[in-house]
Amino acid sequence: MKPKKYILNNGIRLVVAPMKDNPTVTALVLVEAGSKYEKKEENGISHFLEHMMFKGTLKRPRALDISRELDALGAEYNAFTSQEFTGYYAKANKKHAEKVVDVVADIFQNPTFPEVELNRERGVIIEEINMYEDMPHRMVHDVFMELLYGDQPAGWGIAGTKEVIKSVKPEQFRNYHTAHYVPEATTVVIAGAITTGDAKKLAEKYFGEMKKAKKSPKKKVKESQKAPQIKIREKKTDQMHLVLGVRTFSMTHMDDVVLSVLSGVLSGGMSSRLFQKMREELGVCYYVRATNDAYTDHGVLTISAGIDKSRLHEVIEVLLSELKRLTVEKVDESELKKVKEYLIGTYLLRMETSDAVGQSFGFEECLKHSVKGVAETIAEVKAVTGEDIKRVAKKIMKNDRLNLAIIGSGVDEKAIKKILTF
Repeated sequence: MKPKKYILNNGIRLVVAPMKDNPTVTALVLVEAGSKYEKKEENGISHFLEHMMFKGTLKRPRALDISRELDALGAEYNAFTSQEFTGYYAKANKKHAEKVVDVVADIFQNPTFPEVELNRERGVIIEEINMYEDMPHRMVHDVFMELLYGDQPAGWGIAGTKEVIKSVKPEQFRNYHTAHYVPEATTVVIAGAITTGDAKKLAEKYFGEMKKAKKSPKKKVKESQKAPQIKIREKKTDQMHLVLGVRTFSMTHMDDVVLSVLSGVLSGGMSSRLFQKMREELGVCYYVRATNDAYTDHGVLTISAGIDKSRLHEVIEVLLSELKRLTVEKVDESELKKVKEYLIGTYLLRMETSDAVGQSFGFEECLKHSVKGVAETIAEVKAVTGEDIKRVAKKIMKNDRLNLAIIGSGVDEKAIKKILTF
């Protein structure tokens, strides 16, 4: 599958991914506006605005008008906010292709931000923040980002602070929407049972009238580290939750795909090194996973786990040992072949539905301003060698890149610092 890319007259980037014999169509619109585009006094507005976009438009004045229309199509629909973009999508039977494009375009372009709805939604957002705070396996990732990036947008939570949520006003939403939701920052994706010609016509009909405007920039991430760092969030929990990671590269770096395969060696399936070591051999955790998180101007390789409190030191030493092992031992051909087949197989399974295809191609175009086909992506994975993994591991497994975040109670920070080293 190779998507087609077009540029509308107003500058919107359109990606079309026809899927033969698929019964659905997904319309997805992504905008380069997330928490990294915020000022400190408005932290959380990108995410709050995402919620408010469903509260009424000029054409569909009430939230109920939007949900009732989409429900009547049997549609799936939602939105999401990240550090670098916000997305809105709807997926339905292919016979409703025009309607899902119409509704998503209306939500994206014509929100009214009714004040009565804003005041109701404040409570919803605050409860969402409370929910995350009660989920240490999730919150520990926010602690980790705070550790790495401190008081700059990359270190702030996407949901924002309760203080901002309680104080934000309707005009702030309108100003933020006007500044960031512009054609130059927008990617529209139409995927599924639709022809390229029909998709182009729908995109031009429903998005072609957006007025050109200058794209608002984000500040470049600043990174500075000289030695291993640790951040502990004291919280009474039954488990200890941790994220151990190293600074890496941006998503456009030549070694980004190597890092994806490297993370697959560590936690690609139940036969992976970390699963076998941590769960099957040591019995210290239920979940353990390694992830290559790459952004437009920085990146990090992380290992996250929820572990037996009494074995924290042992776990840290084991994880560091597995990372160091990658710098001295070349992954053998049989293991590397297994990992590649796992990554390719799970990628193809994810690409079976129109919404997953839309998101995969859309994220790539939104962030990189280019998009690869499935065959090219698979070929890049296949080209990674054991030498590549060892070379990259040597580059990133260093003390001035090493970080550890922990949520739990009774952590001996001094003792942890002694063992936190390559």
